[in-house]
Amino acid sequence: MNTPALPRSFVTIPLTHRALHDVAKGLPENSRAAIRAAIAAGYGIEIDVQLSADDAAMVFHDYHLERLTDAQGAIRLFTADVLKTTPLRGGDEGIPDLPEVLDIVAGQVPLLIELKDQDGDMGPNVGPLERATAQALKGYQGDVAVMSFNPHSVAMMRELCPDVPLGLTTSAYRREDWPLSEATCTTLRDIPDYERVGASFISHEHDDLDRPRVAELKAAGAVICCWTIRSAAQEAQARQVADNITFEMYLASIDA
Repeated sequence: MNTPALPRSFVTIPLTHRALHDVAKGLPENSRAAIRAAIAAGYGIEIDVQLSADDAAMVFHDYHLERLTDAQGAIRLFTADVLKTTPLRGGDEGIPDLPEVLDIVAGQVPLLIELKDQDGDMGPNVGPLERATAQALKGYQGDVAVMSFNPHSVAMMRELCPDVPLGLTTSAYRREDWPLSEATCTTLRDIPDYERVGASFISHEHDDLDRPRVAELKAAGAVICCWTIRSAAQEAQARQVADNITFEMYLASIDA
């Protein structure tokens, strides 16, 4: 299986988690403003995509609107046009879609796109979000990579975008942290799908980087990123294993 290599920029440039957000400065998560701030600071960007009612890839983390907007309900119930005019709390703009964000980034910094699980238990009920993401990525010229917690999503992206580097977002899958079945958590905990889906990297939960499977993947050539670092001390600890970090709430050193 052809496994596209992750561009070097994904190792040398730290990645802002949901862009360089700081709601106190008018920079909500995954917003155009936070994306522009990350670009201006020279950081890479990690964003999330969720699906709208009309099958558009919207740049938004949560499954519901309440935490990040004054609206209520599942994002999946609203069309892209409505979501684009739904203001993000702490800013003065609506929720962007993926094509607009790609136009803003335009290859200036590396961009990591996480597809949020649409199945509910990391299962095979995927497709619309993957197709919308693949369509948006057609012709994009910058350093870009795609990942998901759901290995079925990553496998589909391999079919749709064979030239785009792919990774798995991975975790300790502690049951208290995940609304998933015990069987799913047990299965995913040891990252069994890495080779099958043609991944070239993982982004692993930072306080679980000592997992033997992570060391095994790194020894086999996988790039190891991690989430989510929130201090210089955490960064120093994580970099004993991780090649790069996804960070927020402080400014990582670009020449780390």
